Amino acid sequence: MDLRVIESGDEELSIEVTDEDHTFMNVLKGALLETEGVAAATYDMNPEQSGGQTEPVLTIRTEGADPLDALESGARRVSDMTAAFRTAFESAA
Repeated sequence: MDLRVIESGDEELSIEVTDEDHTFMNVLKGALLETEGVAAATYDMNPEQSGGQTEPVLTIRTEGADPLDALESGARRVSDMTAAFRTAFESAA
């Protein structure tokens, strides 16, 4: 996965996330929406035939928080959820 910053400001960040699809982007978006200071988190994936980008573009808007810090917190939340799922799965087996 590669990230490319498209736009960065005090309370907004847009990044392109390569090699990911709706599955990961929905999980990340959900984690971001649960992160303190995040006012909005969305992503857009234009189909190739539209002439637009084919990689998802994630946009984070914050209120009184650094959007890059929010992204880090959201990514940590995804990692924690994955670890918890792995533990529960291994316990069930």
